[in-house]
Amino acid sequence: MVIGEAPGEGVADKPRAAVVRDALGVGVAVGLSGFAFGVTAAGAGVSVLQACVLSLLVFTGASQFALVGALAAGGNPFTAAAGAFFLGTRNAFYGLRLSQLLALPKAVRPFAAHWVIDETTAVALAQPDRKSARLGFTVTGLTLYALWNLTTLLGALGAEAIGDTRVWGLDAAGPAVFLALLAPMLKTSTERAVAALALVLGLGLLPVLPSGVPVLIAALAAPIVLWMKGRRS
Repeated sequence: MVIGEAPGEGVADKPRAAVVRDALGVGVAVGLSGFAFGVTAAGAGVSVLQACVLSLLVFTGASQFALVGALAAGGNPFTAAAGAFFLGTRNAFYGLRLSQLLALPKAVRPFAAHWVIDETTAVALAQPDRKSARLGFTVTGLTLYALWNLTTLLGALGAEAIGDTRVWGLDAAGPAVFLALLAPMLKTSTERAVAALALVLGLGLLPVLPSGVPVLIAALAAPIVLWMKGRRS
């Protein structure tokens, strides 16, 4: 049963199989990267329990990587949490769009909200109708949530067993995975300009500002680029 689906409200066999296939592909591919988060968290001094709780309750990869990355660099926990929070606010805007598209019953909305992230939103929006969108959202969310939490645990346990992750170069695993996920999403010149400016701001300010603060300032890249684009228009 799909979240919010009424009895007899199924999808035709062929479309349903295609939606499930695509949703599983996204869920498995991204879910396995939870291993990198577990490794990164352990390298930042986060305990196995803390890493698992983050994945269970926060469940948004970019924010989780930003938090442990700032902690690993010696940043203030409050600054690190603020950076993670601001990265996560985009999910609220996804929720506004998905609330109209999915039109879920009120009873399940609080539970579905926990799965509103980049991947579930992308899969849902790619579907041609509401039934397919609900199915894609549900399968992607369930697969990704289960795998992300399982691989977080395995990554944290594995990193704890091998000791200092920097000796093995595993401290770079988190940023590498995040960049790999981000790159295919940069399809327009505006998106590429935002990414480039955020990179310049983040790296340029890293030597002169406390850890975690450059991430917050890099978030200004989007409004700056949009403002410049508006002036040209």
